[in-house]
Amino acid sequence: MFLTDEQEQLRKEVRAFAEREIAPHVAEWDEKSEFPSAVVKKLGQMGLMGVFFPEELGGAGMGYVEYVVAIDELSRVDGSVGIIVAAHTSLCTNHIMLAGNGEQRERWIPKLASGEWLGAWGLTEPGSGSDAGGARTTAVRRGDCWVLNGTKTFITNGGHADCAVVLAVTDKEKGTHGGISAFVVEKGARGFRPGKKENKLGLRASDTSELIFENCEVPAEHLVGKEGEGFRDAMRVLDGGRISIAALSVGMGRGALDAAVKYSQERKQFGKTISEFQAIQFKLADMATELEAAWLLTMRAAQMKDKGMRVTRESAMAKLYASEAACRICDEGLQIHGGYGFIKDYPAEKFYRDVRLCPIGEGTSEIQRMVIARELLGKAPSRG
Repeated sequence: MFLTDEQEQLRKEVRAFAEREIAPHVAEWDEKSEFPSAVVKKLGQMGLMGVFFPEELGGAGMGYVEYVVAIDELSRVDGSVGIIVAAHTSLCTNHIMLAGNGEQRERWIPKLASGEWLGAWGLTEPGSGSDAGGARTTAVRRGDCWVLNGTKTFITNGGHADCAVVLAVTDKEKGTHGGISAFVVEKGARGFRPGKKENKLGLRASDTSELIFENCEVPAEHLVGKEGEGFRDAMRVLDGGRISIAALSVGMGRGALDAAVKYSQERKQFGKTISEFQAIQFKLADMATELEAAWLLTMRAAQMKDKGMRVTRESAMAKLYASEAACRICDEGLQIHGGYGFIKDYPAEKFYRDVRLCPIGEGTSEIQRMVIARELLGKAPSRG
């Protein structure tokens, strides 16, 4: 899939930034589980926190293809930075863009797209992950505000976000079919606070926290979209979000392959570099082929998204294949490093840890297979 000259230039710029501003700090951020606030601000200044939002709303005015290129290049160096940008852009900000009214877009998107504000998106709860319809966080209308109660978990950027788009039950009887609504909750709102920060296997520089709501009063005008249509809108948001995770997967797979190629050309055994052994060559060939296939699926979904086409099946396919392929690539990358792949002096072990989130986040591989099968069999739920 060929990129235009402008897209190739973007790739070069993001890669140079990642090598200069991110690479020297990756190990330290990972070890300390340190959120890279300064880098996130710089990404905002570059326009990378609002790649596909209109220029009149503070975005870069580009498309999903450029967005995929940016996430790919950031994640090639550090998946933590990739997922920070992805959750902020394709989940939080994009939900407001897709479902919000003109006033809401003008109020929040310029702050988010510029990187002045960091966003989070709250769907998952302790008792409802894949079963989003089992959500228990509630929102009850009282006069000119909504009162939220409940807890969200595994929220990327949760502890650092300036605002979050939160899904809550507004009609228990209707459930996902008209009973869930979305709200923008700003940092500092009474009754709203981040909870436990998770101590994770990988992507440790990315903040993953609870969001806690205790009689949290949210102004009525913070309802995003129509009452009861929050779940439907969330599914639309996830179509784009899955492209994000596919790009994240490709980026980490690319980083693991680059590291494996470099190591194989330096490491000597039996009097020659291990890259001269056919066993290693076959591993590298398979890794590169799977990476290219994942890239093509991801770019197809991104191009379709840019054309305004429905991408439910294509984004699920890209996310499913890219995430599982990246896990295999990172596993083989570690194997090529041998014993050195198991220690933190080399990047192989970090890619191996980080990439394992990809077949889980924003819909597990099992959920993606269900989505794809429903689309193939014509049984996809209506969004009408």
